[in-house]
Amino acid sequence: MAIFSEDNIQETRRRGRIEVICGSMFSGKTEELIRRLKRANFAKQKVEIFKPALDTRYSDEEVVSHDHNAIQSTPVDSSASILLFSSNIDVVGIDEAQFFDDGLVDICNQLADNGVRVIIAGLDMDFKRIPFGPIPALCAIADEVTKVHAICVKCGNLAYASHRITKSEKRVLLGEKDTYEPLCRRCFMKSLEEEEKI
Repeated sequence: MAIFSEDNIQETRRRGRIEVICGSMFSGKTEELIRRLKRANFAKQKVEIFKPALDTRYSDEEVVSHDHNAIQSTPVDSSASILLFSSNIDVVGIDEAQFFDDGLVDICNQLADNGVRVIIAGLDMDFKRIPFGPIPALCAIADEVTKVHAICVKCGNLAYASHRITKSEKRVLLGEKDTYEPLCRRCFMKSLEEEEKI
């Protein structure tokens, strides 16, 4: 007779839930999303991954972490499209959720209520530290929220915010290390003060 650990039971039994992975840029959100989805694949679950069609930084059709780990995904223009591609799926992964419309909250609730495990990754704040897109509401309805942290590039403490280092007031500005840097609260405030002096 096989003995299963609690972890194994959780990985194999179909049960609806919402898991949110959030934090600043370069904090490992996508890395953690890919890790959980690969475990679900390994457990022989049917997995579908979605990302916003506008995110083409590394790949048009893959979810790719900053460390260049990748997993095949379906780019979609709106949260409603996720339901169309999610029939007979055990686990749904959603990357860069901050770029989706507010309808994503109802979509995720509907999927979880129907027994689907939904794993979401996204920025919790924009470059001005304003809560970003549907992420705050998703955190409120989630069964589990994991806040991950990057390392502050100025002092080495845990990073808290994504500081934009290029001049642009656009809220959505796709970029990497040439556009953003992770900073702790103290270094973020210091950077704002320095920018105001310029």
